[in-house]
Amino acid sequence: MTGSIGVAVAQFAPAADEAANLETIDELVDRAADRGAAVIVFPEYSSYFIDPFDESLSVHAQNLDGPFVAALTAMAARRGIHIVAGLLERSTTAGRVRNTVVAVGPEGLVAHYRKLHLYDAFGQRESDWVEAGDLGDPQTFDVAGVRFALMTCYDLRFPEVARVLADTGAHVILVAAEWVRGPLKEHHWRTLMHARAIENTLWLAGADHPPPLGVGHSLIIDPQGVQVASIGTSTDVAVAHIDVGAVERVRRVNPALRLRRYEVSPRG
Repeated sequence: MTGSIGVAVAQFAPAADEAANLETIDELVDRAADRGAAVIVFPEYSSYFIDPFDESLSVHAQNLDGPFVAALTAMAARRGIHIVAGLLERSTTAGRVRNTVVAVGPEGLVAHYRKLHLYDAFGQRESDWVEAGDLGDPQTFDVAGVRFALMTCYDLRFPEVARVLADTGAHVILVAAEWVRGPLKEHHWRTLMHARAIENTLWLAGADHPPPLGVGHSLIIDPQGVQVASIGTSTDVAVAHIDVGAVERVRRVNPALRLRRYEVSPRG
C-alpha cells in the first residue's frame, strides 16, 4: 500500500453545554480539514462533560441516532471527511450511561465502541455512573483502504485491547481520551501511546482534554514509536499525513506480531 492520508487529533475541553461543544467541534473540524485531514479524532465525552460526575449525565445522554451524531454527520458530509468523537450514550439501566465513541462519515454512523475498561483507578470511580461495554467484536472502519480501530482512554493501559485491534488488520488506532491529570500522568499517557504503537507496529492517534482536567498533549505516533505530530495544552488540532505503507515496511523488519506465540482471548 502506498500514499498517505491526513489524520488529525483535535484537543478541546468539553463542557456541560452541548451546543457549545458542537460549536467548538465544528470550528476544529474546519481547521483540521483545511490542513488536509480526512479523519479527525476528538476526545472522550465530547458531547457532554461535567466534573465531578452527577445526575446530569443521564439527563444529557443521547441515543446513537440522536442530535449529536446527526450534527457530526452533517459536518462530515460538508467537508467529505470522517469524524470520531466521544458520546455520552443512553443506557437501558436507570441512572447509568454509556461511554461511547462514535465514528461518523458523510453518510452517517460507520462504527461505535462502548468503553470496556472503566476508570476505577487513581481515586476515581467511573463505574459508579457508567455501564461498561460488552465484550463484542472490535470496532473498525475503512477510509481509502486504511483501516481505523477505536479505543477509549483507560483501555490504553491494557495491552491486549490494542493487540486485538491489531489483529483486525487495523493500520491506525484512534484513542478518544480524558486522561486525568496527576503525578506522572502525562508521562504515563505518552509512554503508553508509544508502547502500543511499538508493540503492535501500527499508528496511534490520541485526542485528550487539555488542562486543568486532562493532561493535553494529544499526539500521533508512527509504527516505530516516533511522535510525528502533537499539541501542547491548548485547544487546537494537529495533523499528520500518515504513510499507510509504513505498517507493512516496519513489519517486514520487525515481524513481532507474526512471531508471537500467544493470542488474546476474552476473560469474561
